[in-house]
Amino acid sequence: MNYSTVNSTTPEASTICAIDSIDLMESLEICLYSINFLFGLPTHSYVIWLIVTGTQSGVASGFFNLNLSVCEIGNCLNSFIFALSMWFSCLTTLEYFLLGLSITGRPLFQCLICVERFLAVVHPVTFLKFKPLRYRVICSTAAWTICLGSCFVCMFTIDSQNYKHVWFTSMQSLIFLSIQLFCLSAVLRALKQSGPGERGREREEENHLKRRAFYLILITTVAMVIQYVPFTISGLVTILKLRIAPLEYIALICYVLSGFVHPVLYLHRAGKLPCNCSPNKI
Repeated sequence: MNYSTVNSTTPEASTICAIDSIDLMESLEICLYSINFLFGLPTHSYVIWLIVTGTQSGVASGFFNLNLSVCEIGNCLNSFIFALSMWFSCLTTLEYFLLGLSITGRPLFQCLICVERFLAVVHPVTFLKFKPLRYRVICSTAAWTICLGSCFVCMFTIDSQNYKHVWFTSMQSLIFLSIQLFCLSAVLRALKQSGPGERGREREEENHLKRRAFYLILITTVAMVIQYVPFTISGLVTILKLRIAPLEYIALICYVLSGFVHPVLYLHRAGKLPCNCSPNKI
């Protein structure tokens, strides 16, 4: 996701700029996207392999994580395409198209993970009813359809001023953030309550499940705020016809780092991180 390039260049201008020189900020941008590609691609591929091979509890339990990792692989490939587009302007359209995975795909699948945890804690009967894999496949199919639509919207709404794109991104972020905050507050309220007739050990096990769900939703929400708020502010500043380069690159750093939150959480739960020897579910 690159507002600075979108706002300040056209394909022809990008070609001229690449031919002349690449300044310090552009070098930093290429470096960050290279990190995202070189480290993100193997990390998300490893997560997919763990889910498919059933290291945890099968494909069904980690199906939304699987789709999120597939989406993130698309984001990693887009980082590589962005670096190439500095020299080959013909790739710019593909870069804009794949932005839909960053703008819609990542937060959408994160929301599905949060809603799944919300149902498991607050509405366990409903969660058991929709626990079979086929329901997750239906939700994921609908999510990928929305992502595809977002990719086309990004491809056709990004212009030299970027106004439509900024509003589209801001409204989407607000909707996803509202859903996650609702899930977070509902799980927190359930965590403070005890069910009727619960005894010591049962209550402790249920509270542990609720705490895990609460922490996951909290981490996801914080990561989303850190990722999208700087980009939204940067876009609004662009509408005011200003350009604050440090803000743009702070937003880019937040975007790259937030992409590693969920794979690290999943690897931590699976006990595959070097720092933990046994599975520790969050």
